[in-house]
Amino acid sequence: MTFQDRVFSGMQPTGTLHLGNYLGAMVQWIEMQKSHECIYCVVDLHAITVWQDPAELKTSIRQVTAAYIASGLDPKRSIVFNQSQVPEHAELAWIFNCVARLGWLNRMTQFKEKAGKDREAASVGLYAYPNLMAADILAYRATHVPVGDDQKQHLELARDIAQKFNSDFRSSIEQKGYADGVFFPQPEPVITGPATRVMSLRDGTKKMSKSEPSDMSRINLMDDTDTIADKIKRAKTDMEPAPPATLDDLRARPEIDNLVGIYAALAGVTKEDGLSLLASTAGEGPSIFTGFKRALTEVAVEKLGPIRSEIVRLMADPAEIDRVLADGARRARAIATPVMDEVKDIVGFIRG
Repeated sequence: MTFQDRVFSGMQPTGTLHLGNYLGAMVQWIEMQKSHECIYCVVDLHAITVWQDPAELKTSIRQVTAAYIASGLDPKRSIVFNQSQVPEHAELAWIFNCVARLGWLNRMTQFKEKAGKDREAASVGLYAYPNLMAADILAYRATHVPVGDDQKQHLELARDIAQKFNSDFRSSIEQKGYADGVFFPQPEPVITGPATRVMSLRDGTKKMSKSEPSDMSRINLMDDTDTIADKIKRAKTDMEPAPPATLDDLRARPEIDNLVGIYAALAGVTKEDGLSLLASTAGEGPSIFTGFKRALTEVAVEKLGPIRSEIVRLMADPAEIDRVLADGARRARAIATPVMDEVKDIVGFIRG
């Protein structure tokens, strides 16, 4: 069976979106909406796998939606909605809970990282949320999923679930007219973009994250000019007496490599160009990195300032954000409901 090209991706409404989210995912999302049918979700069901304050969650859902739009997602061109308004996600997730195997989930490294040492106190939702992620994708029979490196394992699980569902229910699927016995596609990862893995400003070996305790480790999309400047000024470098001379040298110095990568992504240039700028500004200040950090601050403020302003404007009208989400949910359900109806028939449920 040939499936229509369709893109699905989403972000959790927990904490403020940051530069890593923007460069690692949203820039790519914006580009893909020019050539694909795209569905972009605020995954609020995933958010509650750990406890959330209800009032703060509502605000966060709206703020993430505002950030999507402010960054360049067009809710008329793409479908933008929040997950909990489309019940097919949760319905399909339960069926996938019965298709997926415990051994598969036991291999998921992110659960081990997020649950920490006290795994027995973690929620069942945190353990099983990779199955919900598979349902998010397959409820639309999406064929392409923009993901970061840290989500590749979850997408592989979605592919395994799709394959096992097709195998388990092959006879029923064929009875519905799918001669090849394939109902769900094997979604493909899309890992491209200007900076697919933006690292912490405090530790170049760790990914920039909303969950990092120190706010100085990331540049948030809601940071103002002074805050961005201060964070870049204080960003960790190293004690080497000279800047790296080659890309190989750069890769051996993770904090500098990260800053050069961020500059290149924001400025729309190559890493080689960023390295050249680093060399040419090495004498401009008390540190060999002072001039480069000044240039990085300028391009970051130029790129992120308008996004922050637009988020603030959109958040001043929450009713309009809610309207966008409701319209997106209606359009999403127009795709997901027929898929779920067929799934129920395939599994053997009686529908009213």
